[in-house]
Amino acid sequence: MDLNHVSIFARVVELESFTGAANQLGLPKSSVSRTVSRLEEELGVRLLQRTTRKLHLTDAGHAYYDRARVALAALEEAATAATTLSTVPRGIVRVTAPNDLGVLNLADALLRFARKYPEVHVDLTLTSRFVDLVAEGFDLAVRAGKLTDSTLVARKIGSDMLGLFAAASYLKQHGKPKSFSELAQHRCVLFRGKNAKAEWRLAGPNGEESVTVRGPISVDEMAFAQQAVSKGMGIGLLPMAGVKLGLQRKEAPPLVRILPEYSTGGAGLYVVSPSVRFQSAAVTALREFIIEELLRVWNSL
Repeated sequence: MDLNHVSIFARVVELESFTGAANQLGLPKSSVSRTVSRLEEELGVRLLQRTTRKLHLTDAGHAYYDRARVALAALEEAATAATTLSTVPRGIVRVTAPNDLGVLNLADALLRFARKYPEVHVDLTLTSRFVDLVAEGFDLAVRAGKLTDSTLVARKIGSDMLGLFAAASYLKQHGKPKSFSELAQHRCVLFRGKNAKAEWRLAGPNGEESVTVRGPISVDEMAFAQQAVSKGMGIGLLPMAGVKLGLQRKEAPPLVRILPEYSTGGAGLYVVSPSVRFQSAAVTALREFIIEELLRVWNSL
């Protein structure tokens, strides 16, 4: 059923005139009359008795108008609410981010956001798995790595480099490797290793080199890998930004950079959303807030 037909019928009833409704709606009188007739045909009942002097609602017309009026008012209220959400930040915003983002102090940022926008509720999901934003109903995501979905709207925060680090306690016990190939004889903390080993490919003085490393633990979160390295569990291939941030906050003993002439490009950090078109004010406010916060932290490293 066409809601425009219902709306035109209601306007005719309220003004008690086809002519008056036509003038108010900016439509030809004949179009208004045909619209009401089509509505009656769809319903299979007569809604209006037409005379040369006045319109009269039938019993069916009274019953239909009373309910239609309430429904149309509810739709207007819904439209107003939707418009308000697009201009005033309020409502629920669903966000997903990797667990590792904790090292960038997202909790502190969201606390400041909550104080600034008390009518916005942030539903944050921290997970290491890939999240389909559209299928799972998320408004925003913070992602590290290469973006493969070209339909997402992305803002790049920055790219990191990975270097080799170890705790002083580990180096005191096991010594410092003097060459890249010596890493194969050391205990290493493996990020997403397979079968208790991983292949590290880094650029060095002689171009790209690779080495197969092993160690006591494989993890799928870089923040945990950094903690394990700081505890002396082994040598780690870690993001330099994360190491600098830990040093600034004095969260763990300083890590020692080993073989500093070797490094590799790390993952990019992005804030992404399914679309910025017709985003609610709450989503827009949080998106810009997270971007500003992450850029502030990133640029301080």
